[in-house]
Amino acid sequence: MTSATLLTPARTPSRPRGDRPGPAARADERAYIRLLAVLDTAVLAVAILVGYVARFGDEEPSGSEIPYVVVAPGLLLAWLISLRVLRCYDDRVLGYGADEYRRVSSASLRLAGGIAITGYIADVGVSRGFLAISFAVGTVGLEVARFAARKRLHRARDRGTGWSRKVLVVGDTAHVLELVHTLRREPYAGYHVVGACIPDALLAPVPQRLGDVPVVGSFRGIPEAATAIGADTVAVTASGELTATRLRRLGWQLEGTGVDLVVAPALTDVAGPRIHTRPVAGLPLIHVEAPEFRGARKLVKGLVDRSLSFVALTLLLPLLVVIALAIKLGSRGPVLFRQTRVGQGGEEFGVFKFRTMVVNADALLAELAARNETDGLMFKMRDDPRVTRIGRLLRKWSLDELPQLVNVLLGQMSLVGPRPPLPSEVARYDGDVARRLLVKPGMTGLWQVSGRSDLSWEDGIRLDLYYVENWSLAADLTILWKTFGAVVNSRGAY
Repeated sequence: MTSATLLTPARTPSRPRGDRPGPAARADERAYIRLLAVLDTAVLAVAILVGYVARFGDEEPSGSEIPYVVVAPGLLLAWLISLRVLRCYDDRVLGYGADEYRRVSSASLRLAGGIAITGYIADVGVSRGFLAISFAVGTVGLEVARFAARKRLHRARDRGTGWSRKVLVVGDTAHVLELVHTLRREPYAGYHVVGACIPDALLAPVPQRLGDVPVVGSFRGIPEAATAIGADTVAVTASGELTATRLRRLGWQLEGTGVDLVVAPALTDVAGPRIHTRPVAGLPLIHVEAPEFRGARKLVKGLVDRSLSFVALTLLLPLLVVIALAIKLGSRGPVLFRQTRVGQGGEEFGVFKFRTMVVNADALLAELAARNETDGLMFKMRDDPRVTRIGRLLRKWSLDELPQLVNVLLGQMSLVGPRPPLPSEVARYDGDVARRLLVKPGMTGLWQVSGRSDLSWEDGIRLDLYYVENWSLAADLTILWKTFGAVVNSRGAY
C-alpha cells in the first residue's frame, strides 16, 4: 500500500501541572472532573454490589480467607486507582474523541488481569464469579456513565456554557481563519478561540481583528499574549515564519506555564487509524496510509450490510404494511417512489422510497427552483408544497427511507455511506466531489447524523469525502447508533 509522508512538529513535552490560565474555565474543568470521579465511584460501587448479590444472593460467602467486607472496598479503591493511573481524568482526552473510552476499558481490563494473576499466584480464594460479574457490569457502566456525562457537556458547550479550552491561534491570516472556522463548526469539541497571533509583517499599529477574533500579538510574544487573554491552549497552524526551530523554542517557553501547545497540520480530514508517526533523523514523520476501497474488509462490510438489511426487513414488515396503507389512503398515486440515482463507480440504479409527494412533483420543481433554501446542487425547501400530509410525518421520522433496505439487500447500497446523488447532480461534479462515487451510497451517513438538510452543500460534501477516505466497520456501527438519535430528534428533517 502506498503512503504519503509529511513533516510536522511534535506536541509540547510533558510539563508540570501548576496554576493555569483562565481561572473560570479551569474551575469548570475541575468541576467536570469531580463529576466524573463521583459517577465512576457510584457506578463501581453498584457493579461490585451487583456482582456480590448475583454470585452469593442470600448465602454466606465461603472459601475465602479474606472477608468480602474487605474485598469489596479494596476492589473499589483499586479500580479507582487504576483509572487514575491510566489517566482517565486527563483533560486532554475528556469530552471528545474515543481515547477516553479506550483508557477506561484498558484500566478495567488491566486491573482484572492483574487481580486474576495475583489471585492465582497467591492462591487467594476470592470468587471468580463475583469478580467476573463485577468487572463486566462495572466496565460497561463506566462507559455508559462517561457517554452520558459527555453528552451533557456537549449540550452545554453548544449553548456556550460548558467547560471549553480557551485557544490562541497562531499562523498566517488565511490559515488562522480556516482553523477558526473549523473549530467553530463543532463547538461541542470544546475549543473556544479567544485571540490570534499573526506574523510581524502583517501586524498594524492599530487594533486588528480577523473576522470577530482579536489579534493580540505577533510571533515574537506568543507566551505573553496567551497569558494576557487567559488562554490555556496555543494552536499553531501553517506559516512560513514558524520554522521547526521557532516552534521548538515556543514549546520550551510554554513549559511550566500550564499552557498546552497543539499543532494543526495542513493535512486535514484524515482519521487517526490511517496516521502513523515515526521518528526519522530526529524529525517526527507522519505517514498517511492510502484509503482502502477494496479487499477483505469491503467483503465483510457487504456481508454485514446484507445480513442486517434482511433482519431489519423481516422485523419491520408490519410497520411497512401500515405505512403503505396510510400512503394509499392519504393521496392518489403509488405507494413506492422509484428514482434513478448514481451508485458506486457511476452506475445508475433505482432507489426505493415511500412516496411523500404528489404524483406530479417533478413537473412542479421548475416552478419552485427560485425558492431553493440550500446552496450547491441539491434542492431543499422547508415548507415544500409538493409534500403530502402523511409525507411530512414520514420525512420527520425518516420512515420514507425504509424501502432502501431492499436496495441494500440487492447490493446497490450500503447501510452507511454518502448520500446517493441524482444523475443531474453527478453531471456537474468536479474531480474532488466525484470521489463520493468510489464507495456505495448509504441509507445513512455522516451527513445524516450531523444535521442533514441543515448542512450547507460544502459541509455535506466534506463529510461524505471524509467517510469515503476513512470508513471502517467500527465507524459504521457508531454512525448507525447516532442515526437513531438524529431520527428521534428530527434534526434537519424536512
